[in-house]
Amino acid sequence: MVHKSRSVMVAETRAKLVAAARRAFGTVGYAGASMDDFTAEAGLTRGALYHHFGDKKGLLEAVIAEIDAEMNARLCAISAGAPDRWQGFVAETVAYIEMALEPEIQRIVLRDGPAVLGDPSRWPNANACVTSMARSLTLLKEEGVIADIDPEAAGRLVSGASLYAAQWIANADDPEATSKKAVQAFTALLEGLLTPRR
Repeated sequence: MVHKSRSVMVAETRAKLVAAARRAFGTVGYAGASMDDFTAEAGLTRGALYHHFGDKKGLLEAVIAEIDAEMNARLCAISAGAPDRWQGFVAETVAYIEMALEPEIQRIVLRDGPAVLGDPSRWPNANACVTSMARSLTLLKEEGVIADIDPEAAGRLVSGASLYAAQWIANADDPEATSKKAVQAFTALLEGLLTPRR
């Protein structure tokens, strides 16, 4: 019989709890999810949840971090597949907004997340997002594609606009129609960054 190391067992326990909580949060929402139900589904106890995540809120943070990492990987692939840096930047930021149509992202990240964890612009991943945008905008500025503006300031504004658009879609009565309006307005805003052509 092969014995697992403590670090492997800890990682497996955490993964089981996150997977069970993710299913529960995605189907019945944070408020409706019972800790007893998803710990039982994972074959674990409340004590394991408290030990690894502190509480239900800590588990929500872990679920959001996992979803965010998956979203980021998808967005990087979209950007990398574009014909040039500008089109990649536009495609990536628009794709983020359109992800608000996906039920799991809509419910967990864009509705329950802010309701439980507060302002998403203060979440740990927000700074990484702004830093990544600022880096892309710096390169676009160096290439003369966008106007001579401060990349960090522009990155914060673009990040804020895309987040607000995604939250608008997630909370709308008609998310599909709202997404179309949001993407159209957002792309018009992005075009305002371009260097004027003479």
